[in-house]
Amino acid sequence: MGLALTTIPETLTICRLAPDSDVPSWAMAGPFWSITRTPDELSIVVAVESAPADIRAEGTWRALRIAGPIPLSAVGILASVTEPLARAGINLFVVSTFDTDYVLVVSDRLEDARFALSDAGHIVG
Repeated sequence: MGLALTTIPETLTICRLAPDSDVPSWAMAGPFWSITRTPDELSIVVAVESAPADIRAEGTWRALRIAGPIPLSAVGILASVTEPLARAGINLFVVSTFDTDYVLVVSDRLEDARFALSDAGHIVG
C-alpha cells in the first residue's frame, strides 16, 4: 500500500532540556512544534531559527507528513516508511499525533529519503 507524504517547508531542530525545565516560550513558535516530557528529559522539536544558540540542539531536519487521518488501530504504517529509509541508511526521528505521523530526516538526506520512499511505492511531495 503506497502512502502519500508531504514535505513540510520548515527546517527543524531537536532540542533537549532537563526533565524539570519549564517549557520555554520559544518552544511554541512557528507553525510546527512538538514538546514531549518524560521523567528523563524534555524534548522539543521546533524551527531552527526559534531555538536559542545556548540550548542543546541536534542538527537540522526536514519533516515528511504522512497523509491522514490514520486510524490508531492501523498496523504497519510507520514500518512501511521507516523500513525503506533504514535500507537507504537514512536516520530518522518520528513525531506522532492523534491523526498522523511526521517522519523527520536529516536535511542533507531529504532527496535520498524522497527517492527511497518513492522507490518503495509511496507518493512523496
